[in-house]
Amino acid sequence: MPRTRSTAASALGIAAVLALSGCGSSGDAQESSGAPAAVPAAEGEGETLTVWVMDGDYTDETIEAINTEFTETVGAEVEVEVQQWEGITTKVSTALSTSTPPDVIDLGNTQVPGYAANGALLDLTPYKEDLQQGRTWLAGLEEPATVDGSLYAVPGFAGARAVIYNKELWAAAGITEAPTTTEELTAALDAVAAANTAPDFSPFYLPGQYWYAGMQWVWDAGGDIATSEDGTWTGGFSSPEAQEGLEAFKAFQNAYSTPASQTVDTLSPDQVQLFADGKTSAILATAGSVGLIQEANPALTDDSLGTFPLPGTSGATQPVMLGGSDWGIAARSENPDLALAWTKIAASPAIQDEYVFGVDGWIPNSTEGIEAAQASLDPLQQGFFTAALVSKATPAAADWPTIEGDKSINELFSAVASGSTDVAAAAEGFDEQLESTLNSGR
Repeated sequence: MPRTRSTAASALGIAAVLALSGCGSSGDAQESSGAPAAVPAAEGEGETLTVWVMDGDYTDETIEAINTEFTETVGAEVEVEVQQWEGITTKVSTALSTSTPPDVIDLGNTQVPGYAANGALLDLTPYKEDLQQGRTWLAGLEEPATVDGSLYAVPGFAGARAVIYNKELWAAAGITEAPTTTEELTAALDAVAAANTAPDFSPFYLPGQYWYAGMQWVWDAGGDIATSEDGTWTGGFSSPEAQEGLEAFKAFQNAYSTPASQTVDTLSPDQVQLFADGKTSAILATAGSVGLIQEANPALTDDSLGTFPLPGTSGATQPVMLGGSDWGIAARSENPDLALAWTKIAASPAIQDEYVFGVDGWIPNSTEGIEAAQASLDPLQQGFFTAALVSKATPAAADWPTIEGDKSINELFSAVASGSTDVAAAAEGFDEQLESTLNSGR
């Protein structure tokens, strides 16, 4: 099954990026006027491109396929450096500030805005259409890579959350089909609740601090975290749409999860262990949780489990928060044209379909890639891939990691779920903090 990754950057690393100034590069790529353009033809005989890849993101087979096509096309060689997660934000920030940075870097999708600040990453806007190669990138990868209307990274792969449910518990309650509407979902959970009356059982375990999940209700209602106009961020939780979503999250959480879950996160207690122990019939989680559940309880085979995207009241599935990877090119790269050529190959339909999905098991970077994968998906993958078709991301603001780091957004959803603070008051207070934090560099 596909793996998952953390997408939050540390405040220390972002501060280092913001200290960059005067970033520049030689080559045709850096001199573009911003008008749509093809990726420049590159001749690289005798040159070496340096690519940083995060440990666990891509298999050697996938990177080798990209490098082979690249070398055959442009003549240059590739030096791949596999990076470890510990301390990576500071390491990337430092590297981008040097005169000889790595040319191409594998970045967490929500890290891109911080690294793009003050020109640390090459502006790829002129080449966007050529880099897309006829495909429609997933919004949850493209949106955080787009800062003030300019593209600074190219989507690499995605990971999504979907509902994992115990088909045996549901069948015992008379439910044999995965729900596709909100009404079917609540009817199914009501039936499961009636058949499992233990006080510590949750039909759907949903911790109050689980803001990744809570945002799905907010987005489904038409709300958003924050919006930017002329570089100024405005918090979005005070809007009627966002408050409607918060109320819907609270109602669902209170109805189907235990009271004890209202103020906790997904790890204390571990929602995967609760599922494995039969204390809940459903959780919202990443694909990697399937293997963890089966490791904790081998009796739960593939036939025991099912997945589906959460249906929304909007009539579509709820938008999901995508984790994943984008390829960024250092603004100070000495080989921007070669870097663009390599990145275009990495994002190409052939690499995405045959390797990123076919070998690595990741959700590919486009809706067309997901559609192409359908025939090869096993039933447990289906829910995650379908969920990724409707996606969102955190604000493309350099200081967003501060919000994730101080866990204030966790506290917002916990306060809403527990009722410790009125929804309107909680939303207004959090919007003030959002605006203060996201606009701190202005």
